[in-house]
Amino acid sequence: MSHKAEISTQTSLKFGGRLDPGFGSKRWGLGMNVTWRSLACTGVCVCVCRGKDGAPIITFPEYAGFSDIPDEDFLNVVTYLTSIPSLEAASIGFIIVIDRRRDKWSAVKASLTRIAGAFPGNLQLVFVLRPSRFIHRTIADIGIKLYRDDFKMKVPIIMLNSVSDLHGYIDKSQLTRELGGTLEYGHSQWIHHRTAIENFAMTVKTTAQMLQTFGTDLAETELPNDVQCTEELLSSHTEHHNKLKDELKLAVKQGATLLTCIREPVTRSSTSKLSEDELENVATVERLLAQLDETEKAFDQFWSKHHLKLEQCLQLRHFEHDFREVKLELDNLMDAQAGFTDIGDSVTRVEHLLKEQKQLEEKGQEPLEKAQSLALHGDQLIQNNHYAVDSIRPKCVELRRICDDFTNETKKKYDILGKSLELHKQLDKVSKQWCETGIYLLASQAVDKCQSQEGAETALCDIEKFLGTAKEHQVSNPKEFYNQFDMILTANVQKVLQKLEDVQEMFDKRQVSLKKLAAKQTRPVQPVAPHPESSPKRASPKNTRPAPLSKPQRERFQTHTHSVLTVLHIINELIETERVYVEELQSIIEGYASEMDNPDLIHLIPSALQNKKEVLFGNLPEIYEFHNRIFLKELENCIENPELLGRCFLKRKEDLQVYEKYCQNKLRSEALWRQCGDSLFFQECQRKLDHKLSLDAYLLKPVQRITKYQLLLKEMLKCSKNSEGTAELEEALATMLDIIKSVNDSMHQIAITGYEGDVHELGKLLMQGSFNVWTDHKKGHSKVKDLARFKPMQRHLFLYTKILLFCKKRDENTDGHEKSPSYSFKNSLKMSTVGITENVKGDNKKFEIWYNGREEVYIIQASSIELKNIWVSEIRKVLTGQLEACRGRTQCVIFVVLQWLGI
Repeated sequence: MSHKAEISTQTSLKFGGRLDPGFGSKRWGLGMNVTWRSLACTGVCVCVCRGKDGAPIITFPEYAGFSDIPDEDFLNVVTYLTSIPSLEAASIGFIIVIDRRRDKWSAVKASLTRIAGAFPGNLQLVFVLRPSRFIHRTIADIGIKLYRDDFKMKVPIIMLNSVSDLHGYIDKSQLTRELGGTLEYGHSQWIHHRTAIENFAMTVKTTAQMLQTFGTDLAETELPNDVQCTEELLSSHTEHHNKLKDELKLAVKQGATLLTCIREPVTRSSTSKLSEDELENVATVERLLAQLDETEKAFDQFWSKHHLKLEQCLQLRHFEHDFREVKLELDNLMDAQAGFTDIGDSVTRVEHLLKEQKQLEEKGQEPLEKAQSLALHGDQLIQNNHYAVDSIRPKCVELRRICDDFTNETKKKYDILGKSLELHKQLDKVSKQWCETGIYLLASQAVDKCQSQEGAETALCDIEKFLGTAKEHQVSNPKEFYNQFDMILTANVQKVLQKLEDVQEMFDKRQVSLKKLAAKQTRPVQPVAPHPESSPKRASPKNTRPAPLSKPQRERFQTHTHSVLTVLHIINELIETERVYVEELQSIIEGYASEMDNPDLIHLIPSALQNKKEVLFGNLPEIYEFHNRIFLKELENCIENPELLGRCFLKRKEDLQVYEKYCQNKLRSEALWRQCGDSLFFQECQRKLDHKLSLDAYLLKPVQRITKYQLLLKEMLKCSKNSEGTAELEEALATMLDIIKSVNDSMHQIAITGYEGDVHELGKLLMQGSFNVWTDHKKGHSKVKDLARFKPMQRHLFLYTKILLFCKKRDENTDGHEKSPSYSFKNSLKMSTVGITENVKGDNKKFEIWYNGREEVYIIQASSIELKNIWVSEIRKVLTGQLEACRGRTQCVIFVVLQWLGI
């Protein structure tokens, strides 16, 4: 059965009970207020007395306005009065006493007629106290005989002359004092009790209806699918439940108060007894209280189940939410591990990979602990008989499976990397100690010394002695040795095996050559015809003298060997320094930048440094990510293929532009460091990292690194002339020089002050540098012109595609620190309105830039002829480009005009 159906069934069973059948409010409806007024007006004596056989008695006392009571009110009164006694008493039949001793026959007739037509209960007897006056009594006797049948009553109507006659039928203790009895009766008190009982009955009914409505609402409520909605639903239902409980408590309190009021006479006097009617009132209230108690118990039982359901639903939603978060972390962890496929190609690389694997394992501890904890929580929910066991159990299994997979995969990675480390240690021993030693041995053997028999034999002995050490380095049968490792290492092993084979081949060729040279020379003999069975193609090595290597051949061999070794050395240096560089960047980011967000160290950070992480470090994290994830791995691929190095730099030309952004921020970073560099925060971080140098030294690393690249590329180019990849190396070097120039220019550009426009709107910065400048203004005073001619100004020029800026360089020192220069703007020339004179008489380092038909002439002197030629060439390119663009626009306008004219 579903949760919804279960609630619906409980609701209909527990909250569907009917009220006590004696409740008049069930029948009155809207006429209830009129009934109480009619009861008060008619003075009808209600069923407080009983006949000898227990029949309820209803008394209609003398009341002058009886005939004026509306039929509806009268019907409500008698209907209500007949509903008060118990079913057992009502089944005996009602006894009606009509007191008309002071009235006329007409009143007696009217009363009987109304009672006969409206009385809804079972009648047993009707007693009528006839009028006491003689004439009216006589008329009443006659009338009752004549009209008895007209009253349509199936019970006897007994006409009584006095109350003493009535006492013969009904005991005095069951009659009020008006009828000569001893019964204490207060009509207003009786009405008050009945009103209170009816109100209490209505309260019980309303409460039961509210509970039933609430149960129905709960039955129709769908369980939410998220934590927030479930919490809101639980809170809403709990709040509604508490309100209903308060209503129940008020109802019980109302019933208890009413019961106390009814029993008050007995409580006040031990000799007092409750009348039958009061006893029935007590029984009615007790039945209502019992029904209320039963309803409350059923409601509590239902609410307990429903509340448990909601709490379990909330537990499930929390579990599912936590599962999604932990699952995402585990998936990311597994993805990181799956991407960890590199097994290294050197001892340093493998050790670095082992360190990264250790970091990944440490990083994964928290998600793994969360997963295990969540799985245990799921087990507890299952043990507590949670309704969603089928949903919880698979998730627990999934969490434990992923944890086991990560643990097993980590163990496997460690095993593979351990084998890889062992292998590469052997590879290093073979490659560096044996192969490189062998190559150096071959390179060190001077070819001219090997031309003699003695020299060749000595070289052969050295080679054979060296080859004898192969067994010590596990290279006597390398394939058999390396086959003990997993096949995953085959690619790296093949590279070393290939290198071994290459070295072995070099030794074999050298041995062949040396053996030929070491062969003893004999005098030439007379050639004879070969035996028939001899092959004419075969010649005895003893009879053939090999041709000695020429000097150019020897030089080329030695040069090639030296170049190969140098290239390998440069590649190794590049990769080793790149790894160190990446580690240094990582230590800066983790040891300084990340610590600025550490709440335990926040008190050590000076206020000037607060929220200034991006100012101090710039885009250093972006540089680290590029080198760690991309550039280092691509450089490592060049170990066995050095010719790919140039292509690697060209491929990442755009990515290396990140250094320009870093250098542009350098001035701001240095200013902030000068202000806060002595703070305790940096001292604490340096202590934790165990760095010998302070942070500012490490912040210079990116600038130094970009310069290092172009130096290594220059060295590579020297050793790789006329070989594969040389053209790409040259292009890569030019690219790095352009990047360095762009970085340098941008650092100067951001130091410009006083220029009101936006330098970024001036086009690309092509050149910048310091010059001596003279000015000549035709419209100026002659003395000014002469003075300008002989006293040059020191100006720093910035050449853009749209404008040429003249600035004054200012160098200042602040607080003992050397401050970077700034450039104060002085003047500017639009490139669209200038001309150039490339040569100035008297000095080949000068050139002229003139403005507005030589109204303003600027004579510029460079520090060298080469620098002047570079600037003149660049300015000429700008002017030529503007001229071609102008011609293009002119031709376009002419074409449009011709079209418009129809030509």
